[in-house]
Amino acid sequence: MNRIGFIVTSLLVLLALGSSMLFVVDQRQFGVVYALGQIEKVITEPGLNFKLPPPFQNVSYIDKRLLTLDSTDTEPMLTAEKQRVVIDWYVRWRITDPQEYIRNVGLDENAGANQLNRVVRNALQEEINKRTVKELLSAKREALMADVKRETLEAVRGIKPWGVDVVDVRITRVDYVDAITESVYRRMEAERKRVANELRSTGAAEGEKIRADADRQREVALANAYRDAQKIKGEGDAEAAKTYAEAFGRDAQFAQFYRSLEAYKASFGKKSDVVVLDQSSEFFKAMRGNAAPAAPAPAKR
Repeated sequence: MNRIGFIVTSLLVLLALGSSMLFVVDQRQFGVVYALGQIEKVITEPGLNFKLPPPFQNVSYIDKRLLTLDSTDTEPMLTAEKQRVVIDWYVRWRITDPQEYIRNVGLDENAGANQLNRVVRNALQEEINKRTVKELLSAKREALMADVKRETLEAVRGIKPWGVDVVDVRITRVDYVDAITESVYRRMEAERKRVANELRSTGAAEGEKIRADADRQREVALANAYRDAQKIKGEGDAEAAKTYAEAFGRDAQFAQFYRSLEAYKASFGKKSDVVVLDQSSEFFKAMRGNAAPAAPAPAKR
């Protein structure tokens, strides 16, 4: 029984010792092997690897992927015209030499991110001090980001290289501080109101001009229509008078009788109308049947 226990214990010890001597490097990582606290080797290829058991050798891992560092500092920066602006930015970077990175920066990615944040912010402050707000918001922003990237690379590749590569530096937002932003919004609002009032005044003036022109055209059209109507009416009256004259000239007695009927019609418009006349009046002569004899009609030629 003791022999079986010894065998099982020995197998467990051998298994633990073997597992401590094997390690796997992922394709997304660097494997750094330490021997008594010193870097023994760096494994860049993924796969199964061997090492001495602790404490003779230990292994740690560093990310080899492209990393993103976002700005977290909201402290405003001063532009060339002494305007306080808040800049949001991000950096894309990666670790290229784990040995230099560990010796000069730190043991993990956070150490590099913290130091890189300081370097990028200093480079941004230096470049923004040379530029105006208008330049920060125009196409010259690309030149600003290129200059910041160049200065950052010079810092990480200095006397003590960091073992990192800065792929890109981008500015995502440029804004005034809250106090200035409120003032800018008020000025923008006042300017928009001024433009709106100017447009309304211009529109009202144009409207009055259009209405006045329409009224003038209306009056001209009515005057022309009235003139044409009176002209046509006059021509019609003249034609009617001519027709009446020709008809009355042919039969004077009928003409006198027709005029009397028209006079009666005009005098007795309603049943309640009353006309007071002298008995000797000629007004009802046509009704009494003693109208003057008609003159002979002119002979037709």
